[in-house]
Amino acid sequence: MNESFKDLQAELISCQKCPRLVAWREQVAQEKRKSFQEDAYWGRPVPYFGDPNSSHLILGLAPAAHGANRTGRMFTGDRSGDFLFAALHRAGVANQPLSVSIDDGLELKGVLIAATCHCAPPANKPLPIEIDKCSNYLQRLLTITQCRSVLCLGGIAWNHLHSVCGQKKPIFGHGTVSKIGETTWAFGSYHPSQQNTFTGRLTEAMIDEVIDAWLKV
Repeated sequence: MNESFKDLQAELISCQKCPRLVAWREQVAQEKRKSFQEDAYWGRPVPYFGDPNSSHLILGLAPAAHGANRTGRMFTGDRSGDFLFAALHRAGVANQPLSVSIDDGLELKGVLIAATCHCAPPANKPLPIEIDKCSNYLQRLLTITQCRSVLCLGGIAWNHLHSVCGQKKPIFGHGTVSKIGETTWAFGSYHPSQQNTFTGRLTEAMIDEVIDAWLKV
């Protein structure tokens, strides 16, 4: 019997494989940030978000401690998400440009979002062993969705995707394109972090161009 997306999602949400990440995500959910004291933090692995029947996947790095680890939805509640969903809205695959909370009405059309590591890591830096333990989820997701086009946000996501697929890792760069197997293409983009967007390393025009190419596959 083939594995279902629903079953994979449920297993992911209950994952306890990485003690350091379990402790950190739960500590953050208890201590909270002052500006979010009234919020009930998610504090668990953040599930996939979007269209499970999609052939277009976005692969990010990891949930932000007070972003997705708080809201329970990928790229929701932080500046990276503001930048990304505005771009997806311009591309016509998101019904609104903002992603504030899990119940804000945001929907994606033909796009699914996953992460290299689904738990918030200290200092936004998952350890190699933690990324490795999360790799099985991505491998199974690619099989279930039969994804043909992956947008990798950052070099870690780029390397992770190629490693999971058993492919040689081309040097990462913004706009880099790689063929994976017979049917799948990978597109590289700088991560929409504040460090990249505030400094102009990643502009709206730059991410729009990559998203346009990624969606055409």
